[in-house]
Amino acid sequence: MAPTSKKDKYTVILPTYNERRNLPIIIWLLAKTFEENSLDWEVIIVDDASPDGTLQVAQQLQKLYTLARIVLKPRSGKLGLGTAYVHGLQFATGTFVIIMDADFSHHPRHIPSFIALQKEGGYDIVTGTRYMKSPEAGVYGWDLIRKLTSRGANLFADTVLRPGVSDLTGSFRLYKREVLEEVIRRTESKGYTFQMEMMVRAKAMGFKVGEVPIGFVDRVYGESKLGGEEIVEYMKGVLNLWWKV
Repeated sequence: MAPTSKKDKYTVILPTYNERRNLPIIIWLLAKTFEENSLDWEVIIVDDASPDGTLQVAQQLQKLYTLARIVLKPRSGKLGLGTAYVHGLQFATGTFVIIMDADFSHHPRHIPSFIALQKEGGYDIVTGTRYMKSPEAGVYGWDLIRKLTSRGANLFADTVLRPGVSDLTGSFRLYKREVLEEVIRRTESKGYTFQMEMMVRAKAMGFKVGEVPIGFVDRVYGESKLGGEEIVEYMKGVLNLWWKV
């Protein structure tokens, strides 16, 4: 991996809802990845009042990894993915911010590749892609219907918006902190179209985006939160962006 400036620090924002069983695994992997690569880091956990005891598990992890590494910023209810990132970003102290899922579908082993590409190309944003032609890229654990839905969603958005990235619906990204702050201020969506809108607006604002192939694995524990309502919301979001951006 390319050398990292001593001043660089990486903040991971992890929104959680009913991730009690996944959280210890993902935090252990994050800590291992950062420590093995001699990187300064923190994880901000934004829990939306999970009824399964996710916050209590996070509090135990905070004792294990210290308050400096695990920052808890819970909210009073399930308020949406977009607002979770907005909330967590207020407390970030890193020069770079990583956003990813807490359900183990995004493996921290890809983070050094994100950082290396960012350093090499001076990118404002590095996004993980499941659809680049690479042995590293792919989707695992999904049935055919789910794969076709994801591919179709990306094809629809690419045709309508032409964003210039291969995986517009992906949610594993590295941002320069000031870039994320600027893009997030311009973003109107709060739900499942939030990630898509952020990327479309970032490209329209002229920010430089790099892509890293990733393997996406279906969640280890728990159930997917994606349903029919979210798919309809996504379709509306694409058309809304086409009109506005």
